[in-house]
Amino acid sequence: MTDHETDACVLDSKDRIILDSLEHDGRMTLAQLAAATSLSVSATQSRVQKLEHKGVITGYKAILDHEKSGQPVSAYISLTPLDYAEAPVIPEKLRDVDGIISCDAVSGSSNYLLMVRVASTRELETLLNTIHEAVPVSTDTTMVLRRYFAK
Repeated sequence: MTDHETDACVLDSKDRIILDSLEHDGRMTLAQLAAATSLSVSATQSRVQKLEHKGVITGYKAILDHEKSGQPVSAYISLTPLDYAEAPVIPEKLRDVDGIISCDAVSGSSNYLLMVRVASTRELETLLNTIHEAVPVSTDTTMVLRRYFAK
């Protein structure tokens, strides 16, 4: 079993409706969720609190228009350690670097995949230099031209 399998919660169809609804619109009211699940508001609130307490719901966030917020350039940066002894500490060394949105361990020719968002290609170049100064890695950058959808 993987760590995720041992941590999984048993969810029924009402829980799934709540999760799908909140994932689509994190600002849904309890009354709207109750209507979607055919439960009372208090029963819905209890389920939401249970899902939060169990860590199934880990937070709520705003979905931004990155063009309007001044960060229109998105890219994926694949990282391959030059020194594999350094590989385990790479995510922690990059955790607080501005512009890095996420860092995932991946299979394939690289070890990590960063999602980054910056204001310009010049800032992307600066970010790449910052990464190379922080950790001994080779990089391969793929710029996002257009996002068709995100879930």
